[in-house]
Amino acid sequence: MLFRFPEALKVILLIGLCGALGALARYWLSLAVYTFLGRNFPWGTSAVNILGCFLFGLVWVLSEERGLIPLQLRFILLVGFMGSFTTFSTYIFESTVLLEQAQWFKLGLNLLGQNILGFTALYLGFLAGRGW
Repeated sequence: MLFRFPEALKVILLIGLCGALGALARYWLSLAVYTFLGRNFPWGTSAVNILGCFLFGLVWVLSEERGLIPLQLRFILLVGFMGSFTTFSTYIFESTVLLEQAQWFKLGLNLLGQNILGFTALYLGFLAGRGW
């Protein structure tokens, strides 16, 4: 266990660094898109989420199917950078896995559940914050 700690610490630090980069990338991309297209629609968030889905798929295939990205680097990129850039890409990826496995009930539960419960939780958070 002592011999693995430095490697684990390195991974944790890289995830944190990539998380910071993902957060900054999200901010800069959103800002650029909103500056260009305006704020009459959530263009910035949509751009981040759609690009995030593309990047998640790209990293996954280059790692899992092509073997071009080592497993540990894939983990660092997807959990660190993508986890901070957008979690929407993970949500869509996991839904796609359920689709490919023909897990229809679980797919519907995931899609409807996360959206409905997400909206509900956000609204409850609004209420809690306003009542604080």
